[in-house]
Amino acid sequence: MSGKENNFPPLPSFVPLKPCFYQDFSDEIPIEHQVLVKRIYRLWLFYCATLAVNLVACLAWWIGGGSGANFGLALLWLLLFSPCGYVCWFRPAYKAFRADSSFNFMAFFFIFGAQFVLTVIQAVGFSGWGACGWLAAIGFFQTSVGAAVVMLLPAIMFTMSAAIMAIVIMKVHRIYRGSGGSFQKAQTEWSTGTWRNPPSREAQFNNFSGNSLPEYPAVPSYPTSGSQWP
Repeated sequence: MSGKENNFPPLPSFVPLKPCFYQDFSDEIPIEHQVLVKRIYRLWLFYCATLAVNLVACLAWWIGGGSGANFGLALLWLLLFSPCGYVCWFRPAYKAFRADSSFNFMAFFFIFGAQFVLTVIQAVGFSGWGACGWLAAIGFFQTSVGAAVVMLLPAIMFTMSAAIMAIVIMKVHRIYRGSGGSFQKAQTEWSTGTWRNPPSREAQFNNFSGNSLPEYPAVPSYPTSGSQWP
């Protein structure tokens, strides 16, 4: 974004890395969609927290007599899905609402839908998936009650995440269809290359206004009242 310095993630000054994204809800997101986009952002934060709690629960699962592979997978999910969730489904949603981009809406629906399915699987808690879901937690009460109680926490949080994701998908889809979005529009954005960094609505409006204003010749000079007409 020209003239705007990246500000996310907010890294400490001693870290020799620079933020990768510019994010400002009040500056780039239309006011009628700011609440929803902020909630999608908080959903990403909540899912990251769920993965962190799941890592601790998998450690308790391992200590209580479970498999250490679950702890390794839980660590992998935390390191993988935390940044990928921001880049792969929050940023498309952010850019979609920022510029009314059909391509980014489509990318959000596809990737976020896959994330929703995965979260449901994590909430169920199949053995060997590195997730302390309901099956894993309830089944472990016969082995270690303390560890099973800890394992119930991520099971509840995964369930909450999946429920909120379902609500978000329906709300975003309703807004997308109501705004006239279509697959053909997404294809056009793909062919023209505007999907990479779609301009904001303000930039689109300014560009449209500037190109649509007609050009008039200079104002002619008329004779004053004291002069005579030819």
